[in-house]
Amino acid sequence: MKTIICLNCIISVVFTLCYAYQFFYIFVGLLKKPKETDTEKLHKFAVVISARNERDVIGQLIQCINKQNYPKELLDVFVVADNCTDDTAAVARQAGAVVYERFNKEQVGKGYALDWMFNIIQTEYAEKNYEAYIIFDADNLLDPNYVMEMNKTFDNGYRIITSYRNSKNYDSNWISAGYSLWFLREAKFLNNPRMQLGCSCAISGTGFLVSADVIKENGGWIHHLLTEDIEFTIDSVVHGEKIGYCAKAVLYDEQPTKFSQSYHQRLRWAKGFYQVFANYGGKLASGIAKRSFSCFDMLMTIMPAMLLTLLSTLINAIAIPMGIISGSPDTPVLIATLAHTLLNFYGLFFLLGCITTITEWQQIHCRAWKKLVYMFTFPLFMITYVPIAIVALFKKIEWKPIKHSVVKTLDEVKIDV
Repeated sequence: MKTIICLNCIISVVFTLCYAYQFFYIFVGLLKKPKETDTEKLHKFAVVISARNERDVIGQLIQCINKQNYPKELLDVFVVADNCTDDTAAVARQAGAVVYERFNKEQVGKGYALDWMFNIIQTEYAEKNYEAYIIFDADNLLDPNYVMEMNKTFDNGYRIITSYRNSKNYDSNWISAGYSLWFLREAKFLNNPRMQLGCSCAISGTGFLVSADVIKENGGWIHHLLTEDIEFTIDSVVHGEKIGYCAKAVLYDEQPTKFSQSYHQRLRWAKGFYQVFANYGGKLASGIAKRSFSCFDMLMTIMPAMLLTLLSTLINAIAIPMGIISGSPDTPVLIATLAHTLLNFYGLFFLLGCITTITEWQQIHCRAWKKLVYMFTFPLFMITYVPIAIVALFKKIEWKPIKHSVVKTLDEVKIDV
């Protein structure tokens, strides 16, 4: 039992050492304002949307794109209706997008759909000379200046750029709020400080720009693990690419509201993180050896927290029952240590949720009392990752689409009701 207690202490120390730098990020995010950027050139972009049975929401996204404060002749919209069984393609065409329908039951997932669409654009629309692609999911909504702000960062030399990820349905329940707070925290206190300090940022799901040159150099979209966004991020970083962040390009994303949906989505994410670590962990370690802080940052992002939490859970799940059965006098101490660890876990994520809620208060669109309540439920949402990560270790997981049904305009999203 004393050995188990000692192991718990070691895990806590290692966890602190791994993530102490992210507390520094918090101070950077609080104290250092983003640099003002300007643009000398308006670039030509192709918006690419991969959509599977998204007829309910894709029209609102295309309307947001059509209403951008950006020259229409420099912005074209392409939709790949991927294995759709509804009229997503017809809705997208009616809204003004160029639509291609893809049917492939073997190569399933967003990464394959993007690669297919990029190949079409590069061959059939070569004369358009698109300088970059902006990638969205069909459920997204955009602030009117989104593309203009991304253009400024692109014009300042970044070939890959992520944006500020807000939520369409923060106020739905504790699950959607949990997702939303995490993404707001990621934008404000991870990607924002990285950008200020000259480090590489991380792509998160949707709302990002990638230079056409990057796609050509890679030979298309070559990332097909379960979390293709994280794989793309890590692969770019290990090859020396510095990913930028545009704080003023605001995107609104729909989050799951049912735990069953959240379970399956996060199960895929957890498995995807394991896959990315298995494929790129060694390359990141090599980058760290060459004094790349971004490689260290990305390695911390994809693995240690999950690994250390799983190790601690496994050790205590075995040790406590054995101690109770054997009547070990150290068992109460072990139980107290575990309770203290859980309390620290709750306290840490409550602090992160609290700081994010306060700083992003005006960006969170729901009633004030809900914002306060969801600060307390945020740690519980994060704790549910632990069993999900354990299951992901052993379960075979395939990509499955998430149904989107929050049909709102941008004005409706911004009403705090």
